[in-house]
Amino acid sequence: MMKAAEIVCPEKRQAFANISLTRNTVADRISDLSVDLDSQLKQKVKSFIGFSVAIDESTDITDVAQLAIFICGVDDTLTVTEEFVELVPMTDTTTAADIFTALVGALDRVGVDWSRAVSLATDGAPSMIGKKAGVVTKFREKLQSANGGRDFWTFHCILHQEALCCKSLKMDNVMKVVIQTVNFIRSRSLNHRQFDSLLREKDLIYGLPYHTEVRWLSRGAVLRRFFDLREEIEQFMEEKGKPVLEFHSAEWMQDLAFMVDVTEHLNNLNKQLQGRNKVVTQYYDSIRSFKLKLSLWETQLAGGDAAHFPCLKNVCA
Repeated sequence: MMKAAEIVCPEKRQAFANISLTRNTVADRISDLSVDLDSQLKQKVKSFIGFSVAIDESTDITDVAQLAIFICGVDDTLTVTEEFVELVPMTDTTTAADIFTALVGALDRVGVDWSRAVSLATDGAPSMIGKKAGVVTKFREKLQSANGGRDFWTFHCILHQEALCCKSLKMDNVMKVVIQTVNFIRSRSLNHRQFDSLLREKDLIYGLPYHTEVRWLSRGAVLRRFFDLREEIEQFMEEKGKPVLEFHSAEWMQDLAFMVDVTEHLNNLNKQLQGRNKVVTQYYDSIRSFKLKLSLWETQLAGGDAAHFPCLKNVCA
């Protein structure tokens, strides 16, 4: 910090030098910032004339389920505010009742007016969207008495629909080999270290990420990295006595390259759908234009033109 101060504002170097950076001081400052941000959020929530909530439950690397809660509201000047409310650790079960209780507790803590809730967005898990006892059903029941029967909208994450679309591609022959190979390298620390050593010898600066079935973006990252490192992976697996025979199949390599290109196109679409302060018309335009691109690409591929599929074009050259 002192080095940065000397460059950015040398005239205030002494002021920076007087700042205490003991553990207790830093912890106190972080706590003060947290309290201030929480106070600001509560003030904004009071001004909402309508709000929607988004929740997502996922498991972290310590096997603890984490419930992320977000709120998006608009005030009487039509100013839209999107804020993160809370990350709630679910240390026990993650039933619909558990998730709903955590959600209500977090929203009550920031002082929402339940009569102004207009929508809820969730992931596509059964505990979220179950018709009889899902979180959505419980949320709607709570609002029936609060908002006088006003319409209430529910949505769930498009990424889960894309994961289902992926299964319709009939590319299990590709993903099965990729996952088995990546797991062999990553799940054993010795293999992982030796593979990283091989990459360093070849001046390659990145390794293989883990594959996560639920996270679509991780699928694209794994496939792309696997494709880029295919020669190094083939060499490593042969040295370990676990040769990947599919690397010698031109048809399988074309399937792999096609899968890489398709997931990258879908990842680009996902990134367009992410971000703050977007409205439904922007989402509609992004998806509509992507569907038009799909029609164009299908026609081009039928004619032998792989211009928009660079990996496929590379292996077919």
